[in-house]
Amino acid sequence: MIYDLEERLAVFAENIVRLCKKVPKDAVTLPIVSQLVRSGTSIGANYTEANGASSKKDFKNKIFIAKKEAMETKYWLRIFSKSNENFKEDCRKLWKEAHELTLILSKIANSAK
Repeated sequence: MIYDLEERLAVFAENIVRLCKKVPKDAVTLPIVSQLVRSGTSIGANYTEANGASSKKDFKNKIFIAKKEAMETKYWLRIFSKSNENFKEDCRKLWKEAHELTLILSKIANSAK
């Protein structure tokens, strides 16, 4: 089986969007959902950019940004789960995946040094 991180990141982003579309929007959830969608979809976008990088420096920069976005996504998932208890289990699963992605991207970033 071929491992495709780009596909895994795209599926993760799709799952973030799917979750965020289910949440009732109010003054509390709206900014949290906005931040979560931005960071959760940015991971894969930056990884894809890294794969098309024009230099090693550009590659390292994009991978590092992808890692930072994965870490930020973990934060927003934590806050999101507290804002609406009905989505606690969904957030837990996505947080676990974001954590695994952070570890993978950290390894790539460290290997690129």
